[in-house]
Amino acid sequence: MNLILTGLFLLFVVLIGLIPFPLLYLFSDFIRFMMQVVIGYRKEVILSNLKDSFPELNTEELNIIVRSVYKNLADVTVEGIKAFSMSPRQVKKRHFINNPEIIESYLAQGKSIIALPAHINNWEWGSLSPGLFTKYPIVAFYKPLSNIYIDRFLQRSRSKYGTTLASIYKTPFFFERNAGTPSVYIMAADQSPTNVKRSYWLPFLGRDTAFLHGPEKYARIYNFPVVYVDVKRVKRGYYTLEISVLAENPSVLPEGEITHRYAGKLEEVIRKNPGSWLWSHRRWKLVR
Repeated sequence: MNLILTGLFLLFVVLIGLIPFPLLYLFSDFIRFMMQVVIGYRKEVILSNLKDSFPELNTEELNIIVRSVYKNLADVTVEGIKAFSMSPRQVKKRHFINNPEIIESYLAQGKSIIALPAHINNWEWGSLSPGLFTKYPIVAFYKPLSNIYIDRFLQRSRSKYGTTLASIYKTPFFFERNAGTPSVYIMAADQSPTNVKRSYWLPFLGRDTAFLHGPEKYARIYNFPVVYVDVKRVKRGYYTLEISVLAENPSVLPEGEITHRYAGKLEEVIRKNPGSWLWSHRRWKLVR
């Protein structure tokens, strides 16, 4: 079954790769319609999350956000597949880092950094673009897929411009392996944790919310500066990445402060443009 699914996946990759960008978004509009209107993909989850986070909004206002959520999800889906065939020039043009000098300044001093993005706008190209803006090693942590064939293909293709795709289950190994080598560690930190006791609990979008402990843990152990990566959509298919410093010297901060700063920055970004976040995931499935 895995081989059959892999074959279908690769066929889809080839077909999407042949579609030029102007036509790609016509296909994305079709996917948005199928997900929202025909299938109703995770519609109850999206609505429940939005209602609990924005209780002040009326039905009409919520529906506007819901449509933008599906549009964003469809765009990220097709763009994620398109990434397999994108050239360095296309990636650099469409996923542009505005201020890489912030990262470069730390790396030039011999310091590694931890970069914390979120599932905002197009996070999929985030494993491609960093390697085109810096000569230093990039390690992006991800959760391996259950289909080993697609997972291997994903690792090879997402690493083609200098990024090492590393399993979250091998996080300690990669931090130890790169010790002494200035590197960028990319750790998406807005997923729902699996361990209640090891989570940081913070007020977020009006609710008690569990946050992953990993980014703060490694920042404090190695005293690596931590930056937030804000992915902004300029227009369809074009994004800019804005880097801001969350913590320069994590070891002197109170326990949980880095995660608190990350949550505050993330909420600020989401409230400005709520349709850009991945509301379809069950973010609040854990209870303290």
